[in-house]
This record gives sequence, structure tokens and C-alpha cells, in this order.
Amino acid sequence: MNKVIFILSVFFLLHQASAQPIQRPKLVVGIVVDQMRWDYLYRYSSRYAPDGGFNRLLNNGFSCENTIIPYTPTLTAPGHSSIYTGSVPAINGITGNDWWDYDLNKFIYCTTDEKTKTIGSTTALGEMSPQNLMVTTIGDELRLATNFQSKVIGIALKDRGAILPAGHSANAAFWYDNKTGDWISSSYYVKELPQWTKDLNAQKLVDKYYTNDWKTLNPLNTYEQSAPDPSGFNHPLKQFITKNYAYIVATPFGNSFTFDMAKAAIAGEKLGAGNVTDMLTVSLSSPDYIGHAYGPNSVEAEDGFLRLDKDLGDFITYLDNKVGKGEYLLFLTADHGAAHEPAFLKEHMIPAGHFQNEKVTYALDSILKVKTKLADLVIGIVNNQVFLDRKLYQGAGIKKDSIDAWVVNYMASQPGIYNAIPLESLNSATLPSRIREQLSNGYYPKRSGDIQLIFQPHWIDSFEKGGTTHGSWNPYDSHIPLLWYGWKIQRGKLNREVYMTDIAPTVSALLHIQMPSGSIGHVIEDLIK
Repeated sequence: MNKVIFILSVFFLLHQASAQPIQRPKLVVGIVVDQMRWDYLYRYSSRYAPDGGFNRLLNNGFSCENTIIPYTPTLTAPGHSSIYTGSVPAINGITGNDWWDYDLNKFIYCTTDEKTKTIGSTTALGEMSPQNLMVTTIGDELRLATNFQSKVIGIALKDRGAILPAGHSANAAFWYDNKTGDWISSSYYVKELPQWTKDLNAQKLVDKYYTNDWKTLNPLNTYEQSAPDPSGFNHPLKQFITKNYAYIVATPFGNSFTFDMAKAAIAGEKLGAGNVTDMLTVSLSSPDYIGHAYGPNSVEAEDGFLRLDKDLGDFITYLDNKVGKGEYLLFLTADHGAAHEPAFLKEHMIPAGHFQNEKVTYALDSILKVKTKLADLVIGIVNNQVFLDRKLYQGAGIKKDSIDAWVVNYMASQPGIYNAIPLESLNSATLPSRIREQLSNGYYPKRSGDIQLIFQPHWIDSFEKGGTTHGSWNPYDSHIPLLWYGWKIQRGKLNREVYMTDIAPTVSALLHIQMPSGSIGHVIEDLIK
């Protein structure tokens, strides 16, 4: 009898143990800093507040110090897509912010959707959806794993920074209408804005931020990591109150405004307060606007990151208080880096230059017209690729090999071009394997061009008047920060090379859910251990 009781007791205990729910955090928060070079973590570290955002993550979280983007072009839409899908443009279809679509025979913006309507304003800026994304995101898989009980919300000033991370089945995505100063959404997600969003819009926070002007956080003479600006630092904002709602995006207050919306979403949607894991994706678009306008070596860029550090620290404190310290999983990364300004590099004897896109496009088209007697063969040079009107030259009986050879010969002779390669012949091209793999990972035939251009290091497309851009394979564009913090995360650093595509499968492993449908990344086991 005692033996039977013992066996039943063991069975009961084993059954109880097996019936324990899967351990998951209350909330997953993904933060993407739009245009953040990895070295910004340390370039400004002595000026970041000890209890601010970046030092708190570095000192108390886990840093993957050598995280690389494994494809080109290194742009905003592909970056956000790859972070949350564990995939690359060759699979997920997001080959740029824009591309020429050979099936549709027209230029396509990455998130445009003419079947939708703007929710929250009368402009057309909400006619968007994730329809061009060909695979699932972490959020989609989380929703599937919990039978759609989990809430997934995406937030960013840029529509693509909100929509692509949130995914197909998200409860909502919200972005900024720079015509009205309000947060909006799309009929793809909601029929009307939630009340908490309406309440936030009613506060007209942009006008309130404008009242402060943009002044440096610290005395101007302390900005020793920035190139001296002979014109000084002058950014009055009061003049824009009620008149220009677009200007805020290129100031640090755009980040503050985004965090306002993120906090409102957590409170309004009760994210992290239920019995299942929720997810919030936040993209901080303003560093990209500031970088493009002023460049990485500007006082504006340095001040922007010092202010972002404060905002990030405040947001982490908010999460600690609202969701609970150690109850949420947070990761912070970037969609791409940025090149130094060629003019700045030349001053210091480093080879650099500007590629004249429009001028070269016109000249190339003129040369092809002479050779083929056909006008407008060159659709454009987009995403560092030459797009040709295939139907036009095929209809004239011109062989692809001939026209490719003409384009390659001309482009390879242009200043700043290291190589020009027909994309269909990429695998046989004489290139370092790393570059070939990055180019191949970015190639989606129906949305990619005919000829791939590879620039010399530090050569960029346009931006001749002070700003910069990104898009290349080079480390300044492809080496990004990756910080983990919170639930189950131990302090540490990893110098082994990992990839942007490893983020999604790692989050999936931590949550015990299936990785996204196009994922080719690997779990960062050092973090799991």
C-alpha cells in the first residue's frame, strides 16, 4: 500500500512539474536607433550619464560588440525588416526604402498600400501596410504562439520604422504625420485611433517641444568629439509653432516625442500587464534625420546622442516602474550606421568622395541611346544598382549580355566606383567572399537592379553640403550596436562576430516560440547561457 502511495505521489509531482507554464517575460521591447554607428557607444561614453540609457545597458546588460549587417544595401527599411525577421532582403523582399518593381513596372515605396486609408488625419500618409514584406516577424510568431492573445504594437516617426518591425498580424502600428503633428495609423490595423492616442495628440506636444528651441545640453565648448562649426549652433524652433510640424524629426525632441508615444501605448494598451507576453517595437528616427542633415562629426549629432541617452534612461526607468524590473526583455540595436563626411575625411588626408548619381545616370542613358537607338533605357540608379528597362531592350532584340557589358564598362570607369557587376553573374565575380555574400543576400530578382555598383571606401552618393548617408557593405555602415537587458539577461560582452539576422532567432529561443518564417540567423548561445 505504501508503495502504491509512493508511486502515485511521484506521478503527481511529475505531472505538476510538467504542467508548469512556459517562463516568458511580461513584455518584449525592441528599440532600433535609426543611423547609429557601433562606435557611438564609446565615442560619447564619458559624456553619457552614469544612470542614463547607454551606460546602464552597457554596465548591467549584455553587449554583442561585433554585430554585423550581412547584406547590402544597409538602409532603413531592410534594416528594420531583417532585425525582426532574422532574414535578409533576398528572402524577405525588402530590398530598399524604394525599388523598381519589375512585375508592376513602377517604383514602389516599401510600405505603400493603396488599398488602405489613413486613420487619424485627412492626409495620405497613412495609406500603408506590411504587404510587401514576404515573411513573418517575431511579433507575428509571438501572436501565433499565444493564439493571438499577445499584443504587438509598433511605434516610430517613420512609417516603415513602425510597420515593418510590428509585422503582418500586429494589433497596431503608429507613425507620425508631419503635416498635422499627430500620430496616425492605417485602416490595415484599426478603424479609428484608440482613445489614448487621441488624448496624446490633443496635447500638441510638438508645439510644446518647439517652445524650448534646440540648444546644446552642455556648454558648446565641451563638444570636443565634434568638428568645430564656424556658423555656431543655432536652431530656433519657436518660429515653427503651429506652422511646421516636419522640423521636429531632425531634432533630438523627435526621440523624446517617440518615447512619449511609447509610454502612452504601454499604459493605454496595458502592455505587459496580462497573462501573456506582449511586444512593443520602438524605432527612433531622429538620429537618421540629424545624421543626413549635419553628419556624424557635427555638434548636432553629438548633442542628439547625449539627449537620447537621457531619454533612453528615463524610458528604462519607466519600464522598471510600470512593468517591473527584470520582468521585461529589452534589446537595442540599429538599422545601419553612417559614413563620415567626405569633406571632413579629405581635410585629414583620408581618401573619400561624392558619387554624382544624377549626372552619371544621364550620361549612361545618353551613351546607351547612341548604341541602341533607344531612349530612356536607364530607369535609375537606386540602392547602388543600375535598373534597366528590360522590356524595352528585349523588345528591340538586344541581348542582355551586350547591354550589361556596355553598362559595366561605363560604370567601372567612373570616379569612386570600385567594381560594377551584373547581378545575375554575381556568384562568378572575382570578389572577397564576404562582399559577395552581402551582395547576394540583398538580391531579390523582381525588386533588384541589373548591375551592382560597389563604391570605393568613403565614397557616398550625393550629400555634398555637410550631411552624410549610408548603404554600403563597409564597417562604418554595417557595424552596429546590439545590447540586451532585463529578463534572464546576465552582464557580459561578446566579441565574437554575430549578425543582425541573429536577433530574431535569439528572441524566439528566449520566448520558446518558432523563429520567423524566413529566418536564416543563429541563436546567440552566449546570451542564452
